Amino acid sequence: MVLGQSGWKGCVEAFGQILLLPLLLRLNNFSLMRSLDIHEDPTFIPEVAAEVTEDKSETKSTLDIIKQLIDTRPDSASHGFSFKGIKDYLDCYRSGKLTPSQVAKNIIAVLEDCDKSTPPLRAIVQWDQEQIMLMAEASTARYRNKCTLSYLDGIPVCLKEEFKVVPYYHRVGTVYLGTEPETEDATVAKKLREAGAVIIGVSNMHELGTGTTGCNPNRYHKIPRNPYKPNHFTGGSSSGSAAAVAAGLCPVAIGTDGGGSVRIPAAFCGVVGLKGTFGRISSHGSLPLSYSTVSVGPICTSVADAAIVYSILAEPDPLYPYGLKQPKATLSDMCAPDLKGLKLGVDWTFFKACDAEILSVCEKAVEYLQNLGASVVEVSLPEMEEVKIAHAICILSEMRDFLQPDFNKHFQEMNLETRASLALGSQFTALDYITANRQRTRSMRFLREIFTTVNCILTPAIASTAPRIHESDLLTGSSNISFTMRSMRFMQLGNFTGIPGLVIPIGYSTAGLPIGFQVMAKWWDEAVLLRIGLKLEQFRCQTKKPTIHYDILA
Repeated sequence: MVLGQSGWKGCVEAFGQILLLPLLLRLNNFSLMRSLDIHEDPTFIPEVAAEVTEDKSETKSTLDIIKQLIDTRPDSASHGFSFKGIKDYLDCYRSGKLTPSQVAKNIIAVLEDCDKSTPPLRAIVQWDQEQIMLMAEASTARYRNKCTLSYLDGIPVCLKEEFKVVPYYHRVGTVYLGTEPETEDATVAKKLREAGAVIIGVSNMHELGTGTTGCNPNRYHKIPRNPYKPNHFTGGSSSGSAAAVAAGLCPVAIGTDGGGSVRIPAAFCGVVGLKGTFGRISSHGSLPLSYSTVSVGPICTSVADAAIVYSILAEPDPLYPYGLKQPKATLSDMCAPDLKGLKLGVDWTFFKACDAEILSVCEKAVEYLQNLGASVVEVSLPEMEEVKIAHAICILSEMRDFLQPDFNKHFQEMNLETRASLALGSQFTALDYITANRQRTRSMRFLREIFTTVNCILTPAIASTAPRIHESDLLTGSSNISFTMRSMRFMQLGNFTGIPGLVIPIGYSTAGLPIGFQVMAKWWDEAVLLRIGLKLEQFRCQTKKPTIHYDILA
């Protein structure tokens, strides 16, 4: 018997439904929720009311702290290689050494060059010379007239393709979405424009945010390369954002994070990534792939830069239902001379579940923080296996729900990994989803208790360094659920419960790949993350220059 194309498709789908998907469920313990008897009411959205605190009138204003950060950052020339950050751009603009227009011309030349290289970088997937120059020329005029809009005026930034950015196509990593140019900005794009930033384009991403490698072999995107090791992945799903920052194309990029999608690529590419508290930064105008797990955050060259971007983007948005009652974003005590009085929580069993090389560096980083006056407190993070499975059920179920029409209509146009992930999401029942959200209630209660005894929780960023790109990945993509789950190991708690997390580069493997460290805090307390992160940056004795790197200010 000879089968036609539709017949073969039916056979393949039947094989997947009957054998493959149930096997994946068993191998990854996805049926765990079905054995649990949880009585807590489900929490479907991890929104947490802000604590009422006394107003400290003596506390420095956010603008004063940012000015201090910019004025006191070390001169980049004094430590060998260092990434060019916001301070370096501002120094050039204020001194007249360069204008935003001249910088924009340099960036355009680099954008033309970096995708002609072998292999192409593929960090920025859509850009427009005229748009870049218009924004840069307006900024140049403001510097000339001494009427700049913010510390981001003239600063090059890119946004993940998941955001709507005029006039680019809102493809979200696919070949079938965004058939017409956008006519309205996402809230974060609008705020960046209002701050005077120069948007240099939209950045590559894992198709529909369904993976953690950044592997996207379709014709519009291709696979972005890790600037430290071009034959290794960037991490995902905000892959191009991290690659653009690490390669020097811009000091600031914006990503989304539903399962580590800001923090994983930041760690793999050796830069800083901040996932805000759920609802802290508006995600209006991004594709609502998973409404209960996704937060927005910056990827930057430094913690100081992340603080500057955070201070501008973090506020309630009438167009975004979550975070409307958030407390005012502050940078309180960020520039304190030490970490005295802070209690750092570590669950050592959880902490140690990573490669030996990563563990060694991360343990030394904990000791370094202790030497700065912080105390390390052993804590227990309960039911982390349940958290892992519950988070996976929530994010996959919500993505499958939102993308059900796409799955039916554009199945053949999706990457194989996307099809597999969405098919897996179809295996979860309503009972699985409700039980997972009952687990969320428990996990958030555990964290409330933990945060009465410590200020933050420390973990490695990722259990391993960036994986190698294989030839087959360039053609068919990469699908490895066990790697995906392992790469999200230290990420999922933050997404599942809505707490903020900051990833900071702290060293390199013997192969020269970046190693990152993560700090998580209670809801709305990004300030303590930034305070610790600022100190942790000094732990790394040397910053290695990426293999692919452009000096836009040269």
